Amino acid sequence: MAAPMIPPDHAPAFLAAHGWGDAQIRPLAGDASFRRYFRVTAPGRQAVLMDAPPPHEDPRPFIAVAEWLCARGLTAPAILARDLDKGLLLIEDFGDIRLRETLDAAPHDEFDHYAGITDLLVHLHGESPMEGLPVHGLDQWLDEVMLFTDWYCPAMDIDADRDAFRAAWQAVLAPVEADGLPRVTVLRDYHAENIMLVPGRDGIAHYGLLDFQDALVGHPAYDLASVLEDARRDVSPAVEAAMLDRYVAATGQGEAFRTAYWALAAQRNTRILGVFVRLWKRDGKEGYRRFQPRMWGLLERDLAHPALVPVRIWFDANVPAAKRAEAWMERGI
Repeated sequence: MAAPMIPPDHAPAFLAAHGWGDAQIRPLAGDASFRRYFRVTAPGRQAVLMDAPPPHEDPRPFIAVAEWLCARGLTAPAILARDLDKGLLLIEDFGDIRLRETLDAAPHDEFDHYAGITDLLVHLHGESPMEGLPVHGLDQWLDEVMLFTDWYCPAMDIDADRDAFRAAWQAVLAPVEADGLPRVTVLRDYHAENIMLVPGRDGIAHYGLLDFQDALVGHPAYDLASVLEDARRDVSPAVEAAMLDRYVAATGQGEAFRTAYWALAAQRNTRILGVFVRLWKRDGKEGYRRFQPRMWGLLERDLAHPALVPVRIWFDANVPAAKRAEAWMERGI
């Protein structure tokens, strides 16, 4: 079940020890993990308290990636205080202007903002990958995609051919693994709800990054697919196409990158269909069910790409239309 948004008992002592004893603590957000976030407000200042309780969470990867990103000219929260034993971090507060809500209120700005966050990836991918990060490659892609057969299929009463499923993905993803494109730091959860608009900062620094503690070393197409095929908001196909062209033009990548984009978008969207069912069934987070129709819409579009033929054949043989987007719409969720 989702953890209640109540600060841990040891939070006031942690804050007092670091000069925030006069602060008020208010709930800010939870996410798909055990992490919770609280706004800490004192006269003339505010910060964010991250509760990453051990043994479920470890804040050290967040700290390491945040400091690495900041050192390369990107905007990640500064670490103001830490207690690693208790899983508490006090971090910079970027405020309340999130990209998701900004785009909802001003959809005419979609192109400009997506140009900015595409340029951010171009900048990030121009840096050598962060040392010490886990690898995100073929073995991991195949293991991740099996979440669909492990969670989605049982929930939908689908008797799926798991071996054929993995073999189809192997056929699609093995050429991506071997495409020779330089590997980069992959933020992994790069999308509009994890990007803040930071006042007073221009260019790519205007975009504040969140939820990057699961960063990996992997394919440069992954984060672009993540942000353009967003599970939580609709990105217009025209903007998606324009940003794919923008990235390719800026980096000099060719057809191999475009093929990898569609293959990894399909891999990610298939994994997420399984993840969202797991969050519902195992963790009691029912709200994730509402994203499933969008996920199917994205996946169906990905599967139309010629490189996805083996996977498309598997889906056509194993997952009837009534157990795709239609099933979630009928549930009224």
